[in-house]
Parts: sequence; structure tokens; C-alpha cells
Amino acid sequence: MPEAKNKKFSKKDIFIFILMGCTAVLITAAGIYFNQSFLRILPLYISLVVGLLQSRVNRYACLVGSINSLLYGVVYFYYGLYGSFFSAVLFSFPIQLLTFIRWNKNKWEHSTVLCKLTAKQRILLTVGFIAALIAMWVILPLIGSQYVFLDSLTNLLGIVIYFLTMFAFVEYTFLMIINGIIGIALYVQMLGETPEMTTYLIYSVYSFICIVIAFFQAKKIYNSQQTEVQNEN
Repeated sequence: MPEAKNKKFSKKDIFIFILMGCTAVLITAAGIYFNQSFLRILPLYISLVVGLLQSRVNRYACLVGSINSLLYGVVYFYYGLYGSFFSAVLFSFPIQLLTFIRWNKNKWEHSTVLCKLTAKQRILLTVGFIAALIAMWVILPLIGSQYVFLDSLTNLLGIVIYFLTMFAFVEYTFLMIINGIIGIALYVQMLGETPEMTTYLIYSVYSFICIVIAFFQAKKIYNSQQTEVQNEN
């Protein structure tokens, strides 16, 4: 696989660095204003780095994200988002770690070798997703989870994204955009009862921007890889 090339920061990199700094300031200000404990916003600071790496489709985003998911699990449990808690601890942590290992074995510059889902795989994935979503709508209310609709939707979609990412299917970036929108809606809905979640809303907007950038970056990487394969043949 080709080795990573040394190059200067692009305008896109500078934009993300500035955005990351501004987001960190806003998160800190909101955390102080709402008297939020440092433990509850610590994962957000780490996620700023994850977002930066994700925007580059960098394989190390999975490694940092897997460790950070354990911190998120603690926060989600505190706020009664049990669907998010189980997703973070039982799925996000191990799957992101496995993803990093797999991506590292299939290196392509700072990223990995990407592929696309077949039509049959997309149909099976859609049917399985709908069935699992219905099951979560039944189970979560029984254990006292709040915000059942958005909580279950965003976390189930997140699980699908983790698996697609692990196997390097380029479609994961598109689903991340949808999940990012749902995540923003979830935090907006929570503001009425838990205004301190403003810190998470601020981060979710930053994350969404990084995800959109990642979508185009993944497409660029995939096209480059296909061109390389064609040239070799």
C-alpha cells in the first residue's frame, strides 16, 4: 500500500483546527455556566480529536474512539439514556477496537482499503434494521429509558455504522450524516429537562461538520483506490 506523504496543512485542515478550538471554548463556557462536572464533559474534549481524525478517514479515530466510548457510557447511564449506555459499552468499545485492528491490517496511507455494499447486502441490512428497531421500541420502555424513539433510532443506526466501518464499507459515512442529524435532534429535545446537555449539543454540531467532510473524503479515497486497481490491471 502507498505510504503517507508529508504535506503542509490544507485550508480544510486549518478550518477544522479553528472549528475544534472554537468548539472546545464553547463546551467549556457552557460547562461552567451549567455547573457541569468535568467528568461529564471530558469525553467531549477527547471526541474533538476523534472528529478531526474521522474527517480524514484516519484509522486512529477508531482506536481513540473505542477508549473514549467507555467514558461516554458513564455519562449516558447518568442521564438515563440506557440504550446509549449499552451501545457505548457493549458495542462501541469492542467494535471500534476491532475496527482499528482490521483497518491497520489493510492500510492505505492514513486510512484503509474501502469497499461498497452489494444490492443484496443493502436489502438484508434494511430488513434487519427495521426488525431490530421494532424490538428496541418494545424493550427500552420496559427498563425505564427516556426519549425512546430518538434514543433507540440513533443507537441502532450507530451499531450498523460500527459494523459497516469495521468492514470498511464506504456507505458508513452517509449513514453517519443521518445519525448526526438524529443526534442533534435528540440533544435539542433533552434541553428542556436537562439544559446542561447544551455541551453535548455543541459537540454534536461540530461532529456533524466533521462527518460531512468525512463523507467526501471517503469518496475521494475510494475513487483513488479504484483508479489504482484499474491501473495495476
